[in-house]
Amino acid sequence: MSDPQLKKVLGPVMLWGLGVGYVISGMYFGWNLGLAEGGTLGLAIATIFVIIMYLTFTFSYTEMACAIPKAGGAFEYANRGLGKHLGFVAGIAQNIEFVFAPPAIAAAIGAYLHLLHPDVDYLIFAIGAYLIFTTMNILGVKLAASFELVVTVLAVIELLIFAGVTLPAFEFSNLQQNALPNGYSGIFASIPFAIWFFLAIEGVANVAEETINPQKNVLIGFGSAIVTLVVLCIITFLSAVGVAGWEAVVYPPGSTEASDSPLPLAIANVMNSSHILYKLLIGVGLLGLIASFHGIILAGGRATFEFGRVGYAPSILGKVHSRFKTPANALLINMAVGIVALLTGKTAGIITIACFGAISLYIISMWSFFALRKKEPSLERPFKVPLYPVFPMLALIIAVICLVAMIFYNPLTALLFFGLVILSYLYFLIFLDKDKTVKL
Repeated sequence: MSDPQLKKVLGPVMLWGLGVGYVISGMYFGWNLGLAEGGTLGLAIATIFVIIMYLTFTFSYTEMACAIPKAGGAFEYANRGLGKHLGFVAGIAQNIEFVFAPPAIAAAIGAYLHLLHPDVDYLIFAIGAYLIFTTMNILGVKLAASFELVVTVLAVIELLIFAGVTLPAFEFSNLQQNALPNGYSGIFASIPFAIWFFLAIEGVANVAEETINPQKNVLIGFGSAIVTLVVLCIITFLSAVGVAGWEAVVYPPGSTEASDSPLPLAIANVMNSSHILYKLLIGVGLLGLIASFHGIILAGGRATFEFGRVGYAPSILGKVHSRFKTPANALLINMAVGIVALLTGKTAGIITIACFGAISLYIISMWSFFALRKKEPSLERPFKVPLYPVFPMLALIIAVICLVAMIFYNPLTALLFFGLVILSYLYFLIFLDKDKTVKL
């Protein structure tokens, strides 16, 4: 019996839409929480190193995605380069990233809609978003990707309009206000929120199996997406903080509680909240959140599906819907876990655990990269990373530093993350591993 197959329908434009869409919510919320840790200078330094990591990582990852265009992404590369046990660890890290990022975004969607409809609890909006966009992904990847492209383009336009409104009020002195409130340690403490700017860009690789001519189109989609995101990150950071200083986009007036809505806080320093443009920007701002929420659900479904398809998770997760040819079971289980996480109400903690999954994934991916270069030198690589071995080595070194810093500043979240990885691995060894021997 042949493996269940996904349908090839995606071209380079849709891949760009997915790549930018997965990430773009990171421009709308979450990143500002890093300002409370590191201030303008601390988060800026952390973000510069994270940009270097993502640029070098993306090009290295693209080499593997073009050579091995499978829905599992990093799990496939680690499985092939490092063996099934480290392959499992890569896969579970990837699943943790893609399962825990959406509930943080869903909470922000709920918070935005709650502002417009204060009589309705934000959780109702957030859970409703899960139901709507999981259903859309079950109905077909082409429908899902087409929707993603539209909302991503609108979200990019929204960020450019935001910059156009706020940059005239930009003052360099605002960047210097209390720029490093917690000293140099704040740089390391703000790392998870710098990562949040770009988290999930690697999800493009998870739809490589559904891409027409993946050896060419994955490179185009991946490369154009990361360039777009770097430009948007710099513009958003400067235009938001430059209006009135970092504290103005972290704390609402009269509050000491950090906000999940930095862009509305920045705009409020430029125009009155009753201004029609203010309301328009707030309303359209939802599109950026929806783009990432929907896109990561799509990528996460493929990652969980592949895990089940190869027997590293219950086989029911590896089934393709007979009519829609989508990983419906994987999408539904991811939604269930995400809603449970959402109900905890711990947005910063959920972001951090998703970042632990991502950074662990990046480390194992770059390790896999070197292993594949050594183990399979004759593997057809339609695209090869520039400046080898500098690019993958830079990505690996920065990722390791990020992981160490995140463990130091978030010990309880680190314990939870590694606990999930270990328990999942033990489940795999006891119930799913066919040869029961551990060989690393």
